[in-house]
Amino acid sequence: MESGYIAEKEIQVMYADTDMMGVVYHGNYLKWAEVGRMQLIEDIGYDYVAMEREGYYAPVYNVDITYKKALKYGDRAFVRTWVQLNNGMKTIYGYEIVNGDGELCTFGTTTHVVVKKVDGEFKTVPFKRVFPEWFQKYEEIKMK
Repeated sequence: MESGYIAEKEIQVMYADTDMMGVVYHGNYLKWAEVGRMQLIEDIGYDYVAMEREGYYAPVYNVDITYKKALKYGDRAFVRTWVQLNNGMKTIYGYEIVNGDGELCTFGTTTHVVVKKVDGEFKTVPFKRVFPEWFQKYEEIKMK
């Protein structure tokens, strides 16, 4: 990775996170990506809940996850999150989850768009227009 900001958050791997094979259930990685995304947003001074109070949402549009090494109950895990692409209409966040030894366990991206409910339906709106300062901050911190 080149220059840009990377948020990091430790994840406590609990017994309830594992499947019958004793490894972390694959769906938990998506939840941990959200934890990482929320950490990044908080780190740079913004608040997703405040976005929702204004009537806007940033749903997941696409997910791409690759699993490389299993995490197990009791492992230390860290999710690292960055802005990979920010084009005004969609934002792609990059993620990697590493274990306590720094070994890459999982990596991927989620793509998000901003929507507003209009006449009972969600309509896509330009992130760049409705949150110009937030958009600009992403431009400053995204990976180059």
